[in-house]
Amino acid sequence: MKGISLSPSNHCQLKFQNILAKQLNKPINTIPFHFTITNRQFPAHVIKCQCQRRDQNPVPKNPINTPPPLVVVGSANFDIYVEIDRLPKVGETVAAKTSQTLAGGKGANQAACGAKLSHPTYFVGQVGEDANGKLITDALSGCGVRLDYMNVVKDGGVPTGHAVVMLQSDGQNSIIIVGGTNMSCWPEKFGDEDLEVVKKAGIVLLQREIPDSVNIQVAKAARSAGVPVIFDAGGMDAPIPQELLNFIDILSPNESELGRLTGMPTDSYEQISEAVVKCHKMVSVGT
Repeated sequence: MKGISLSPSNHCQLKFQNILAKQLNKPINTIPFHFTITNRQFPAHVIKCQCQRRDQNPVPKNPINTPPPLVVVGSANFDIYVEIDRLPKVGETVAAKTSQTLAGGKGANQAACGAKLSHPTYFVGQVGEDANGKLITDALSGCGVRLDYMNVVKDGGVPTGHAVVMLQSDGQNSIIIVGGTNMSCWPEKFGDEDLEVVKKAGIVLLQREIPDSVNIQVAKAARSAGVPVIFDAGGMDAPIPQELLNFIDILSPNESELGRLTGMPTDSYEQISEAVVKCHKMVSVGT
């Protein structure tokens, strides 16, 4: 691993973060902390897609001036947002001020942000064959994300992933996720054709809302092609496999995730700095 970047928030929403901020009429808390990484030169590649694709986002036939794409492999969720003053205590019921149902998921949000910056962006993920899956597909397509490698799971017993996002008035948020197609029905082993888009990316983004086995295969393929990998530590609350960390270039936890990874407090800038140093030592083992 080449470095650590401390993420200020868990989500860059597809369309709607500005709406929520206006409703709150208060700034969302962020921590402007960044851990500088070492310089590393990565070759640029022009994408040439060869596997089966969806029709609505054809790959340009003349990519001479097209930069290598951002490839996001990760989750897509149907999100229910509730705005509350505070989290409920055990056994307590609290009333929400407002609620919204939106397309989201860490992976889909990252892909939407990349596409909105007018950079060619592919999303590799899964949705169910249900109304929530269509909502996500339409939202991503509307943002300009290329969905050639997005899979619609035909098994009706596995729904599109969904989440409940509890946004407090001070800008803090807590999230409960239901994996659905994000955690089920992935290939046990990807073929070379499946990973072609990863190997010809400019950069690959991963998160922890899909199985570790998927992330490991993708990160290995990216490393073999000299493509840098950024890993968002948000998602499942479990130790990160060392095999995965060995193929990550930048690890990006927020302050809560950094605390869980290191077992250290992260309530101040000084504590965060100390935790970052420990985290870097922990995840550099074997790299």
